[in-house]
Amino acid sequence: MAVFAKTSHLLTYLDRSNPQISNNHYPKALSFSKNLLTHTKTARKTQEISVLGTALSNSTINQTHNLELQELCLRGNLEQAMKRLESMQELRIEVDEEAYVALLRLCEWRRAPDEGSRVYALVSSSKSRLRVRLGNALLSMFVRFGNLVDAWYVFGKMSERDVFSWNVLVGGYSKAGCFDEALNLYHRMLWAEIRPDVYTFPSVLRTCGGVSDIARGKEIHGHVIRFGFESDVDVGNALITMYVKCGDISHARKLFDRMPKRDRISWNAMISGYFENGEGLEGLRLFFLMRELSVDPDLITMTSVASACELLGNERLGREIHGYVVRSEFGGDVSVNNSLIQMYSSLGNLEEAEKVFSRMESKDIVSWTAMIASYDSHKLPCRAVETYKMMELEGILPDEITLVSVLSACACLGHLDLGIRLHEIAIKTGLISHVMVANSLIDMYSKCKCVDKALEVFRNISGKNVISWTSLILGLRINNRSFEALLFFRQMKESMEPNSVTLISVLSACARIGALMRGKEIHAHALRTGVGFDGFLPNAILDMYVRCGREVPALNQFNSQKKDVTAWNILLTGYAEKGQGKLAVELFDKMLESEVNPDEITFISLLCACSRSGMVVEGLEYFNVMKNKYNLTPNLKHHACIVDLLGRAGRLDDAYDFIQDMSLKPDAAIWGALLNACRIHRNVELGELAVTRIFEKDNKSVGYYILLCNLYAECGNWDKVSKVRSLMRERGLSVDPGCSWVEIKGKVHAFLSGDNFHADSKEIDGVLEGFYTKMKETCFSDLKSSFLSEVETSRADIFCGHSERQAIAFGLINTAPGTPIWVTKNLYMCHSCHNFVKFISTVVRREISVRDVEEYHHFKDGVCSCGDEGYWGKPGKG
Repeated sequence: MAVFAKTSHLLTYLDRSNPQISNNHYPKALSFSKNLLTHTKTARKTQEISVLGTALSNSTINQTHNLELQELCLRGNLEQAMKRLESMQELRIEVDEEAYVALLRLCEWRRAPDEGSRVYALVSSSKSRLRVRLGNALLSMFVRFGNLVDAWYVFGKMSERDVFSWNVLVGGYSKAGCFDEALNLYHRMLWAEIRPDVYTFPSVLRTCGGVSDIARGKEIHGHVIRFGFESDVDVGNALITMYVKCGDISHARKLFDRMPKRDRISWNAMISGYFENGEGLEGLRLFFLMRELSVDPDLITMTSVASACELLGNERLGREIHGYVVRSEFGGDVSVNNSLIQMYSSLGNLEEAEKVFSRMESKDIVSWTAMIASYDSHKLPCRAVETYKMMELEGILPDEITLVSVLSACACLGHLDLGIRLHEIAIKTGLISHVMVANSLIDMYSKCKCVDKALEVFRNISGKNVISWTSLILGLRINNRSFEALLFFRQMKESMEPNSVTLISVLSACARIGALMRGKEIHAHALRTGVGFDGFLPNAILDMYVRCGREVPALNQFNSQKKDVTAWNILLTGYAEKGQGKLAVELFDKMLESEVNPDEITFISLLCACSRSGMVVEGLEYFNVMKNKYNLTPNLKHHACIVDLLGRAGRLDDAYDFIQDMSLKPDAAIWGALLNACRIHRNVELGELAVTRIFEKDNKSVGYYILLCNLYAECGNWDKVSKVRSLMRERGLSVDPGCSWVEIKGKVHAFLSGDNFHADSKEIDGVLEGFYTKMKETCFSDLKSSFLSEVETSRADIFCGHSERQAIAFGLINTAPGTPIWVTKNLYMCHSCHNFVKFISTVVRREISVRDVEEYHHFKDGVCSCGDEGYWGKPGKG
């Protein structure tokens, strides 16, 4: 029986109820077991001889099987141990407590939850109450696996509990973030008159830090002193961490200074505590003191210090820390180098971050992700994608942070194929469950014009947050589905409060479809919730009023907010859209008087205003002022404005010469401006030259084909119109259907070209037919025939759609006489519609406003604010 005594001694050594024993002792135990097994074999032979010729007793058989099961556990052979357990069940051999304990320890050590659950099921079926040793083994295993439900059930079945039992459960709840439950358990432990030990307080103090409850933390500190553990270094470290997490950095420092003995964990806790509480300089001073006292830093110290340099924005100090790392033993450590990459990237020194990355002998997923994220944050999406592809070649799978960064790059580049592949990887690896990954997918699909896929991802998110809703609302807006964006915003408010970014996205949608009343509601909501003056929100409110054509509310908002350059630019853009060049110039002068320096966008708006008002001399002067006075280098957009300025004024040769003399290489937009001017003035030869240059650079944008079609249509060349439209079909290009929106009594109504499914469609058609009849009887009778002409049929198909007529008729039916009507349209307004609305404004004596994709038209008494020089130019210009 000596062998059983040795086995019992070994299991006692492994017993986790002894706080000094951990899973790390298993290698020692396995070494010790080799000698034990030799004795076991000898014992077997002796036993076999002694009982030779006699039947083994049942007790001896049970002992033998249990001993063999323990041997398999000591060898670490979980598979064979489970098979032996099953065979013992089949033979109805009782498994003793020591064998169960050994097997449970092995399941915990090998991270085998399924096998552990099977053992637990056998224990539960055979034992109604659990003794301390077996109960502690089960508790330890379940807590290690994060299974707090079964751990709590085991705890309840234990006939007795020691301090280890309580410590394990308190620690389990604390690590799981169940801080209130952990604190309640600690107090129940005191009520049960169980004296805490040095292993109790770190878990309890971690809980106080987790909920940032300084009052409870001080209460536990008092318990530490009462039970005499204040001098223990581990408890002292836990107290420092607790005070740091609760924001009481001064109390933490007092404890640190009073500690009779400190280890590197003490220094790290205090140094990182300073950084976490925004006292980076104090943290660095403590780091230098640590070096003066010859306390060697470890990896945690160095990563914390590198992060501090990042937070302080001190690149010089960061380089000094980098030099120390290179000279020390940490130069080749992956985690420290990862911190250096992040530090240099945050400080704007991408070149140095690349050097650190390229010199690393080994890289982990954090290294690759840090570099990819650096490229993404520095607006270098191409390099972010290239780095990710290199990572793939190394066989490294992305984590959730990697996916977010690469998806952001794909969104910028429009790389739909890679984005879809990343989506598949996210599903396969389970990373799709991370809401930030799903949010990034919504953003990527939206920016790649696949908003239906974005909707699919959104619907599958189980825990939608504010970013999820905001990403979808913005995605719908940029895909010209603003009507749906408003519907989703209404749904969002039923479950959560929007933030300022959400409100900015919704205001943009309101501006797009002219939803003034909804925009006013959001403005009021922003003021009620106290975010009306946060960040870009005031400018978003201003932009909404400007785009809805409401000048008085726009000026009121402008005068009530901080007038930065963006606010001035929004107002300038509004004047440019209305062709109010003189007002734009006056506003620009006021901007200069307010000592606000103009930027590139300011001059784009100013040049557009001059172009649409025929102010050629002033526009050319501002172009020169921009370069010579404000040292702003004109970009391609500014050059396109000058081409448009000269072209609209009929100076086509000057516009062409300007393009030829440009220092920049002209892009498709510049040649497009010339093409538009050729369409206005019916210059086919120069227009065809411009189209040739455009298609060399961009043959996918539908707008250029539309311009060319209308150039030919204006000149009556229908064969070429047909050829261009055939070319569009061959290249898979299509024009969005015409859609107009009108807001009636706070509700936005949408009308699609050719859509007769509206509830009031018959009444709308009747109203329009009435106007057509009246036009026949007036001087506008020639316009009636133009509606049915080949020219207008062509334009309806590819350019206009006439949807604004339905919206205006609906507004006339559903509003009181004299009420202004405001319509927003997604395409350009054609010449015939322009004349038709002029006629309506004369008959009904109402003000009618139509904002199309480029210009603002305000009709009153048969006159339009654009002076009949809209997108099509004056009729008859040659």
